Amino acid sequence: MEDQVILVTGGASGIGADTGRRLALAGARIVIADLNVDQAQSKAEDIVAGGGQAIAVPCDITNPERCESAARAAVDRFGRLDGLVNCAGISRPHDSISLPPADWAGMVDVQLNGAFYIAQACARNMWAEGGAIVFITSTNAEAAFPRRAAYCSAKAGVAMLTKVLAIEWAEKRIRVNAIGPAYVATEMTQRNIAAGNVDEARIKARIPLGRLAQPGDVADAVSFLLSGQASFITGQSLYVDGGWLAYGYL
Repeated sequence: MEDQVILVTGGASGIGADTGRRLALAGARIVIADLNVDQAQSKAEDIVAGGGQAIAVPCDITNPERCESAARAAVDRFGRLDGLVNCAGISRPHDSISLPPADWAGMVDVQLNGAFYIAQACARNMWAEGGAIVFITSTNAEAAFPRRAAYCSAKAGVAMLTKVLAIEWAEKRIRVNAIGPAYVATEMTQRNIAAGNVDEARIKARIPLGRLAQPGDVADAVSFLLSGQASFITGQSLYVDGGWLAYGYL
């Protein structure tokens, strides 16, 4: 990853923050793009304090113009753009029968539309030299959960988007893959546990490896897919789930 320029959306917290740190330790130059500019700036300063290179930029991935600006900021600051990790996302479980149309549209806008907009913006800046894109999806791209109709549908859409972009952009040497975690011990997951949307004990019992994923587990997988070690891997979804999808006994 030495000197590669990687844009990380949702990089101010959770999986995105750990991914930015992990990639910086491997020598990458990081652009942290997030709605929370102050927190993104704090994460960038932490990377710089540790001897790495990073900047923070504001980005709302549901806005194509903001996505273009974030990608251009990476090129303006570091001279090129080699990779994108799209970690931006939201989780708002809701009964399907009473789910307001605005909530459905908002979830799809962030999880699916935003994934396309930021990938499109970054790919335009990788068109001449190639690069790598990693979407963060979820086991919910394949496993249906109650009260998550919009979330599951959007994540399944991103899994298919991964395949379409991979075959379209392969001739430009832009690889596109996805990482699908099970439950990850992030601030968002802790909020859902506190709100009663997630039963932590039952989730741990359901995962064969017996624990929630740590953000670093996901960050390590992202680092692999961005690296030259994955140079012949594209159009794939790698599930970092502790065996969740494989386990079908009970």
